Amino acid sequence: MDFKVGDYVTRESYDNDVVFVITEIKEKEAILKGYDVRLVANSPFEDLNLCTEEREKDDFLEDLIIEDKLDRGENEEFFYLPAKILHLDGDKDYLEKCLDFYKRNKILAFGQTVKEENLDKVVYNYLNEIRPDILIITGHDAFFKKSGDKGDIKNYKNTYNFIKAVKEARRYEKSHEKLLIIAGACQSNYEELIKAGADFASSPKRVNIHALDPAIIATSISLTEKNKEIDLIDLLGRTKYGKDGMGGLKVNGLMYVGYPR
Repeated sequence: MDFKVGDYVTRESYDNDVVFVITEIKEKEAILKGYDVRLVANSPFEDLNLCTEEREKDDFLEDLIIEDKLDRGENEEFFYLPAKILHLDGDKDYLEKCLDFYKRNKILAFGQTVKEENLDKVVYNYLNEIRPDILIITGHDAFFKKSGDKGDIKNYKNTYNFIKAVKEARRYEKSHEKLLIIAGACQSNYEELIKAGADFASSPKRVNIHALDPAIIATSISLTEKNKEIDLIDLLGRTKYGKDGMGGLKVNGLMYVGYPR
């Protein structure tokens, strides 16, 4: 079968579990990027299956407009100021998906594509310029399972880069109440990201995460009234893979409510 860049495919050897887009064709293999999972992989052509149109559709997103589901009461005389988001992402395509998600949920968000190895070099200046309430640091990552040691930071593709960026962000703002940080990507070292100063991180079970998982958490907190405690278990349950993919701290919402409208 002939494959081309832009085709949607799955991998037979992985039970066709993840939908990929072919980003590059080489002599004996294709370079793949997850359509909705933050994952880059390579695969021989004989392992690939073309997707049906139904598989390309991401059913997870169908009912994921958070803004309209929040309990804001019946009094329309109040007005609402959701928390502002700064999203730094190593992947342009996933960033655009997240920015569209914020827009659909009526949240002010600023996004910038930054290579993972450069995140710590630019995060302070972006924070100083945008002055967000919520910071997302994400992109691509991977745990090299052959090494076997989940605790060794050297066994991760980009976790150390995320950690450096989180620490630099905490140099800008130490208070978790004034700056909430969400960090990590597929299979990241969750424990070390939390220790570095993140409020939420991936991935407790070293699984892949959905492209929108960090954005879902940020949006939910942005649209929850300030000083109202977030239901942590419910919040993690809104993400694609739940507590296996994302974890974090008990925090309060960050949305201001005012009167009169």
